[in-house]
Amino acid sequence: MLERLIASLETCPLVKRGEYNYFIHPITDGVPEVDPHLLREVCMAMIKVLDLDGVDRILAAEAMGIPIGAVLALATDLPMNIVRKREYRIPGEVAVHQATGYSKGQLFLNGVKRGDRVVIVDDVISTGGTTRALLWALDKAGAEVQDICFVIKRGSADIGRPYKTLVSVEVTDRVRVVDRIF
Repeated sequence: MLERLIASLETCPLVKRGEYNYFIHPITDGVPEVDPHLLREVCMAMIKVLDLDGVDRILAAEAMGIPIGAVLALATDLPMNIVRKREYRIPGEVAVHQATGYSKGQLFLNGVKRGDRVVIVDDVISTGGTTRALLWALDKAGAEVQDICFVIKRGSADIGRPYKTLVSVEVTDRVRVVDRIF
């Protein structure tokens, strides 16, 4: 399992953003295209590792958490909430201030209620900034985070609680998968 993911990571292009080597990949960027077989492989692996018992909803952050969350929602019949980059100003909306290794911004959590049990899924974790902000917002909303899973881990992010990753990568002049869940 994860052969498509590993092969695609180890052959994906890199671009330089300042001093940061940024890898361009279908799961993290939707570029050059999102192969449905790759997306299915990733989501089936997530289903195997996530604790979905009693979960009320899947939470995915815009942008690249959306395709992962959507496929998981279809496969599990769980509703998905998208943490959006746009403010809607509806009752219960929670502003999420995020800072990552290469960007800062604001996200908005909607539709999560007190007592909801959620799983967070996303494409990549590098600094943990987005996830720490989401955990804060979910706590403020009164939700319980049952599990967290990322497709790719880059670096050694600490978010203050355990999480799962399908693969860990090292990025130098290329991407190398250094660990995998199975």
